[in-house]
Amino acid sequence: MSDAAEVKARAREAAFARRRAAHAAAGPGAAGRLSEVLAGYRGAPLAGYMAIRSEIDPAPAMAEAAAHGTVGVPVIEGAGKPLKFSRWSPGCEMKDGPFGARVPAVEDFITPEILIVPLVAFDRRGGRLGYGGGFYDRTLEELRAKGPALAIGFAYGAQEAAALPLEVTDQSLDMVVTENEVITF
Repeated sequence: MSDAAEVKARAREAAFARRRAAHAAAGPGAAGRLSEVLAGYRGAPLAGYMAIRSEIDPAPAMAEAAAHGTVGVPVIEGAGKPLKFSRWSPGCEMKDGPFGARVPAVEDFITPEILIVPLVAFDRRGGRLGYGGGFYDRTLEELRAKGPALAIGFAYGAQEAAALPLEVTDQSLDMVVTENEVITF
């Protein structure tokens, strides 16, 4: 393991512990602030995610957004590839996807302009530490090469880190929404 990979692995381990504690302590309604932010982008194609493990759950905000426009969720097509996003609506039929995430049973791919991005940790400069597969970095790079793509990190405030071990391939967030605040970069 390279030094950079080792530093990221240690940062990820500490961030997972903070996220688990925040998730255990969280009450209902954490997605309310996210809904407020998304209301300013009604009608724009949106990609959310289906929460796994101790991720903060954007589904209530996604359901609200689906009443006003297209919403998709990520589908992993393979290692080293960018994500694709399949159309999602509340109550649609779902199936198991890679890494335990649920995906729509019927593939109907969309191109989002706004992405709600899951994360392990974030910093106040727009840095994001993910799970280590590079899926969102590749996806954001590809989407941003074609046009505007707004990346909104969704996290518990406890997931904030003073600094993150970032590499040149890491794509920045444009905003982070927590249960307590909206941080723009």
